[in-house]
Amino acid sequence: MGKLLFLLFVLIPIVEIALLIEVGERIGGWSTIGLVILTAAVGATLVRQQGVATLMQARQKMTTGQSPGQEMLEGLMLAVAGVLLLTPGFVTDGLGLLLVMPVSRPLIARWLLKRLVVAGASVHSAGFYSHQSGQGDVFEGEFEVRREDRDQDPKLPR
Repeated sequence: MGKLLFLLFVLIPIVEIALLIEVGERIGGWSTIGLVILTAAVGATLVRQQGVATLMQARQKMTTGQSPGQEMLEGLMLAVAGVLLLTPGFVTDGLGLLLVMPVSRPLIARWLLKRLVVAGASVHSAGFYSHQSGQGDVFEGEFEVRREDRDQDPKLPR
């Protein structure tokens, strides 16, 4: 974890500065600044557009009773993409665009969902986990019956 933090906070800014200097020497300083501002504006627009689309997909899955786990992860990825796209630099812009594009984001999300592990169980959505048993998938979760729910439905346990 220490190496990852070192990479994030020391090496990436150094690479970004070197790349900005190189691009500035080739196309000019003001053109480079304009390009950085343009990528931030385009990135913010893409994040907003894709965020709404992802929210609608999650809502549609929830209305049909499906788990919106992938859409939740994609929403988190869009938030990270927004931060990366607003951070000045070309490396962070490239990573941000990779996370915001509707072609690559679902692929990355599916890859991440397969590899996320919590106590030996794959995370499918917030609060719900599955694991393999001898008879197929077992889904575990938590629920609580609230007092107002019991008052409205006599079939719920007291």
